[in-house]
Amino acid sequence: MSHSTYNKLWTEAHEELGDLLSEELPSEPLRPERDRVVFFQRLTTMYVRYVRIFRQLEEAYDQIVHPQKRRLIRGVLDGVMGRVLELKNEMMEKEHSEYHYMDDIIQDMKLTPEDLEIPIPKYFITERRKVLQERAAVLSRILEQNGMVEKPKPTATHVLSLEEAVRIIQVLERARQGRLRTSIMREIRDTERQRKTTEKDLGEATEQQAAVQIQKVWKGYVQRKRTKQEREEEMIFLGMSMKPSLTQSCPSCVLAEEKKAVRRNRQEEHEEDYQKAQISIFESLRETEGPEMKELMKDQIRQWFMECHDVTGSFPEYPNEEEGGSASIFSIKTPEQELEDNEEEEEDRNTKENKEQKGKGKKETRKGEDEEKEPGLTLLPSAFLPELQSIHKTFTEVWQNRDESKNYSQRHEAELIKEEKRKEIEAEIRPQVDELMRQELANWKLAMEGSKGGKSKPTGKVLIASYASLCRDRRSYLVKCLSFPFTQRKKASKSGKKKKKDRDLTADRSVESLYEELVVEGLLKPADNVKLYDFIGDYSYLGTTLRQTDIEPMPSLSDVRQVLSLCAVLPLGSQVIHEKAPLVKAMLLVGPSGVGKKMLVHAVCQETGANLFDLSPLNLVGKYPGKNGLQMMLHMVFKVARLMQPSVVWIGDAEKMFYKKIPKEERDLDPKRLKKDLPKILKSIKAEDRVLIIGTTNNPHGADLKSLCKLYTKIILIPRPDYASRFVMWKELIRRNGGVVTSALDLSSMAKISDGYTQGHMVRVVKGILTEWRIRQLAKRPLTAAEFVSPLAEIDPVFQDEEEALKGWYAKTPLGKKRARAALGMDGEEDIAAKEGKDDKKKGKK
Repeated sequence: MSHSTYNKLWTEAHEELGDLLSEELPSEPLRPERDRVVFFQRLTTMYVRYVRIFRQLEEAYDQIVHPQKRRLIRGVLDGVMGRVLELKNEMMEKEHSEYHYMDDIIQDMKLTPEDLEIPIPKYFITERRKVLQERAAVLSRILEQNGMVEKPKPTATHVLSLEEAVRIIQVLERARQGRLRTSIMREIRDTERQRKTTEKDLGEATEQQAAVQIQKVWKGYVQRKRTKQEREEEMIFLGMSMKPSLTQSCPSCVLAEEKKAVRRNRQEEHEEDYQKAQISIFESLRETEGPEMKELMKDQIRQWFMECHDVTGSFPEYPNEEEGGSASIFSIKTPEQELEDNEEEEEDRNTKENKEQKGKGKKETRKGEDEEKEPGLTLLPSAFLPELQSIHKTFTEVWQNRDESKNYSQRHEAELIKEEKRKEIEAEIRPQVDELMRQELANWKLAMEGSKGGKSKPTGKVLIASYASLCRDRRSYLVKCLSFPFTQRKKASKSGKKKKKDRDLTADRSVESLYEELVVEGLLKPADNVKLYDFIGDYSYLGTTLRQTDIEPMPSLSDVRQVLSLCAVLPLGSQVIHEKAPLVKAMLLVGPSGVGKKMLVHAVCQETGANLFDLSPLNLVGKYPGKNGLQMMLHMVFKVARLMQPSVVWIGDAEKMFYKKIPKEERDLDPKRLKKDLPKILKSIKAEDRVLIIGTTNNPHGADLKSLCKLYTKIILIPRPDYASRFVMWKELIRRNGGVVTSALDLSSMAKISDGYTQGHMVRVVKGILTEWRIRQLAKRPLTAAEFVSPLAEIDPVFQDEEEALKGWYAKTPLGKKRARAALGMDGEEDIAAKEGKDDKKKGKK
């Protein structure tokens, strides 16, 4: 597509964003919504609209080649992603569930489930491509040097001995003779059968009867073929199957992907030109406009000296560097505005004191009224909306109506660079000017005030009043020079004890040596090459309908993929989002064996370019023994994880760390080594550290629930696939493994009979059937559903009891309890009453 197409996409996204910002930041604050259903409907609608803007901006940022536009789009993209995460977190707090169903919203807005899919921004990987390639090369080199990579065995030719050769020849010759004898015997039987048939009296068979029989068979064959073709055409017309021509890669689609790759290469070229232009324009502006700017600053400061001296009779104190130097002189407010603000502050203070005095006698009445009022539901304050509003304003002022008819190649705008560099030159020159003007002010004071013995320094109010009267006569100049700072104070140093810094146990070692040691010890591993879209699953189309009938639906695999994208991939991929969005330090993936928990961990690492650290109990056996060894191991892991972020720390079989009672066969393994130290390290992870701990378990019942939930604040339950996900999964797995889906393969029946089987079971069955020999036979003998029945029957599925046990365990988690109370209508007053009752009991016991 062309430049104008992506510019139009960018503009449409900003138009929708402007409408949303006007709704979220109205001129008058919105009243709290008392109806929970109406509030949640509004919340989900805003979420869907932000996701649509997110998808548009991601595509625009990936393909627009203008370097200055891309910087502005990047800021909006990060802000929209952060706002999506905030709305998702608010939905979770209001509905007490990790999964939310919006099938009614997308139906009202005439959208498809694909429009709600969370895209993974490509810049997570593309902008760190060189770093990731170097890191992968270092990792592979370390693995090869230590023999930790399985090399393919060389295919050496085996020389046969004389006895082996004779034996092979004998076997082959006997097989040939057996086949020849079989063919001869078949010919003899056929000849004997024909002889017996001719001897029988078959009656008089006329030619007409023979022709009728042939016509019957032929017409039946033709009609069956025509019926099959009409059925396929009808399915294509209804949109339930694709044309055979569309199953192959479309030439136009291939060409579009090639054009996108060309545009990405052009982005790099324009970025290089932009960086060179910034340096050249900065140097030229420093030479041409720097001296004039310096003299202008001096003249403005001298004028300030003289006016203050004329008004007050003495020269002012020059602001120091901590206060901003001469930059603090040219503030936005005039002295008159400063006086007005001070008067308003005094009035507010007096009014507040009067209200406090009057309200002492009415506290009990107001307290009773507040208890009767229902506060209602309001949106939480956002950390991204002010920045979004600022960037949207920049777009409307600079880019929305900008004439770019002459910039066909979409290169940088030199005038915009000059505006930015003038500010940098001013900031560079100002300290030099301040140093000169301080000396000049000292000379002025010595020359004009030294002989008078020094005058007393006037107060701030006197200065302001006098200066305000002067401003009335010389407003044209003072609008430019702005106001006189009189209320600036030094920032008070924070009192209190200094926090002790953690002692660096490896201060004398480089990061490269620590990285290599962790790889050799098997604590840092390469992530498997899987993406998040490889976690196949369909959308849940009846979630809202089931919840309206008080039935809690099981989440689909598409919902799981979306939650992982929001809670893990986006924060790890962007530093801005991780610092401002709701922080998730650790999450737990719970589900039956084979549902793809480990695959999701590797997919998160691949999508964000994160390092993968394996701290599973079984992987730590025999490594870094003792208390000091454990501290050193954790220190090394999290030090490298912070310095080479983003990083994922994976803990497989997470329930073993919190065993209620360690089994006898695992006592020697010491699975609870990290129970005390890991929560302490988790507290030290800050918002700027893109480090995420992900635990996986298929048997959480054996762990202490309280300790487990204390470490993993976010718990995601992954169910076995539903019918729609199984249908899509069978189809996609067969295609990815070299198979062909034809009408002979009844996918609906396969999805039905595979109820209870996980993704891992289905992958094993497909790989077992689609061997090289079977793939070669597909042209003559297409796949049928019967071939998959026997391998499936040999595998034990996930029974209903196991899934119900996991659902019952999840209901005991903090979020599960909140969801259960909300379903029973126990939110708010009943919870408070129950809590107060517990507190009263505790007081009675004391």
